[in-house]
Amino acid sequence: MLPTTAPQYWEQRYQENTAKWDIGMAAPPLASLLASSEAPIAGKTAVIGCGQGHDAILFAKHGFDTIGFNFAPSAIALGQNLSQKMEISMQFLQRDIFELPQEFAASFDYAIEHTCFCAIRPEQRPDYVNMVRSILKPTGELIALFWAHNRPDGPPFGVTLEEIKDLFSASFDTSNISPVNNSINSRNKEEYLARFRVLR
Repeated sequence: MLPTTAPQYWEQRYQENTAKWDIGMAAPPLASLLASSEAPIAGKTAVIGCGQGHDAILFAKHGFDTIGFNFAPSAIALGQNLSQKMEISMQFLQRDIFELPQEFAASFDYAIEHTCFCAIRPEQRPDYVNMVRSILKPTGELIALFWAHNRPDGPPFGVTLEEIKDLFSASFDTSNISPVNNSINSRNKEEYLARFRVLR
């Protein structure tokens, strides 16, 4: 079996239509955030591990200058097709997210996370945090919908709220994180919406 660190693993999931993390729409908590009085001001935005692009398209529709990044060519093609059908102006780029700092250092006002962090192996998490910090501007913000569960194996790999805070606290203010009440049924009471500002 291919390791989850291989692009082919994720490409195969899309080819076989077994990308069960894709819910066929933007995440409801992210949609609620952008429709609320707490919505962030539009800026340049990276959607990390964007899948088929639903969350990326959501942010682009709200005026964010958005780039969706994904390992799998099929995911990028699906996102491009969907955004073109909806006449949404944005980019989708096939990239290894851990190599983004080489190309996009300090480039983004926002990084968006939803079901990417939980898909990488736990030993890669410190590198993930460093990558996010590296691509954000000094005033940047990570907007994340973390899936925190305790089921064994993966992907998705389990994590606790305390582990999330510990991982990100060296580079981000982790005080703004809370449970959400409008997750999809299969993730009910397991998701947290975080808005982590870069520490100065």
